[in-house]
Amino acid sequence: MFGNVYLVKTKNVDALAEQLSGSESIEYVQKDYYAGKQKMPKLEVREPADLVMKRLFPTDVFKFNDPEVTRLWAFGPQGMDVLAAYDMLPNVRPVDVVVAVVDTGVDHTHEDLKDIMWVNRNEIPGDGVDNDRNGYIDDIHGINTLVRDAQGRATMNTMASHWHGTHVAGTIAATQNNGIGIAGVAANARIMAIRTVPDDADELDSNIVEAFKYATENGARIINCSFGKEKNEGGMVVRDMINEIGKRGVLVIASAGNDSSGPFSWRNIDERPKFPASFDSPNLLVVASTTSTGALSSFSNVGKGSVDVAAPGSNVFSTLNGGKYGMASGTSMAAPNTSGVAAMVLGYFPRFTPAGLKEALTSSVTKAPAYADKMSSGGRVNLKAALLRATKMRFGK
Repeated sequence: MFGNVYLVKTKNVDALAEQLSGSESIEYVQKDYYAGKQKMPKLEVREPADLVMKRLFPTDVFKFNDPEVTRLWAFGPQGMDVLAAYDMLPNVRPVDVVVAVVDTGVDHTHEDLKDIMWVNRNEIPGDGVDNDRNGYIDDIHGINTLVRDAQGRATMNTMASHWHGTHVAGTIAATQNNGIGIAGVAANARIMAIRTVPDDADELDSNIVEAFKYATENGARIINCSFGKEKNEGGMVVRDMINEIGKRGVLVIASAGNDSSGPFSWRNIDERPKFPASFDSPNLLVVASTTSTGALSSFSNVGKGSVDVAAPGSNVFSTLNGGKYGMASGTSMAAPNTSGVAAMVLGYFPRFTPAGLKEALTSSVTKAPAYADKMSSGGRVNLKAALLRATKMRFGK
């Protein structure tokens, strides 16, 4: 139970649905079912020639000693101005922000991720006891809603089953200045791993709701959702859950989806919805994808009403399972770039509400004509500008 949302399990779903639907005290009844399998993004075998030519010079990234950081074009001016933002940061460490990655799991043993994982300090690892009495046993880094114990409880193995979640986590918060691999956008993010998305990308609404509930109750302030469904499964329980956790200080950042064939055929999710991206929740921030030239990625969904901002999503280099690295494209990659920016802003301005954090990001975008009619802000997320905007919002100067 969370707010006015209840999850009920039964062996006769039709009979229970009929019984509950007859009650005047129940607003709606939603059945849970698989909507249809989907293909996950593919890793890119070769780095595009134009990116090799455009790599940032080492002198541009003196703030970082991570050898592959020059491959992170999102750090430059055609991306999110991350380097410029780090050049102007105050000599104060931002507070840690827990970002829940609701995905296929995260390889928490990866050298670039092991030190930035959220750890449940109230749980004793491996003792088979729910030490903190939160309903989950040995939930050290998060939970796995795909595998349940005999009592139906989500289990604790959040290790990645697919590279997708690990790639997302690295983009947000890969350890900075450890002399290996890459650097995440945020210096202060702690990744909570919630394994809820199957490898065939057909996630259940009930698992999403539980993931959001767990994340919120265990301290997450940002939830990254690099997934989407064609069907809403006939109900609004996920939207209602997003609204509920917004009251508790959580911003949900979701990918817009990858169903376009631009520039000739853009999928407008105002007209052809994608979920959760098309929900109208005030604490939901929806992200389209851009390329290293600043153009809108040809695969990216759009929507003047549903999509809020754009962020780098094409040819994004990040962490992979087994200590590896690789490049992938999708709005799945644009969402974590935005989550990293959001975590940094929230780290310096921890009193921001979800609405305030969302405003700081959307009102400070780098605008471009290509985005004007395809998203509400008309622009690309910019870390430097977002921090300056947040400062003005907070202190009026």
